[in-house]
Amino acid sequence: MLVSPENTVFVRGATPALLLAAAPVHQALPLLPAPGGAVPRCAGWGIAARLTLCVVDGPGEAGAVVPALGARVVGGTGGTGDMADMADWCSDVERAGGALVVSVDELPEVLDWGRLLASGTARGGFLTSLGRTA
Repeated sequence: MLVSPENTVFVRGATPALLLAAAPVHQALPLLPAPGGAVPRCAGWGIAARLTLCVVDGPGEAGAVVPALGARVVGGTGGTGDMADMADWCSDVERAGGALVVSVDELPEVLDWGRLLASGTARGGFLTSLGRTA
């Protein structure tokens, strides 16, 4: 199922993240934060980060396609979803071996990870890059 670009934020960093709102995979993902505050590795889930789209693939029928080109990228140079920012995010995912995927009801106006994870409604975890065995 397709996730609207307006409902996504790609976040650059040592552990890159994909923030989704109103995603069809929301209920299939585990609640965050995990016990002890650790971010779980989502067994059976994977992510394919590409310049034009991102695929979140879960067990069974769970999954989503996220248009990437033109999407909002936080932590990049422009923040407007230009091609260079998305290419850098894809490189971050490759280096990290995957990405943190967080699904929420609606995107926050200000990205505050502590508040987001403490909401009690955020779901997700670390998804390994598809094609990797780690």
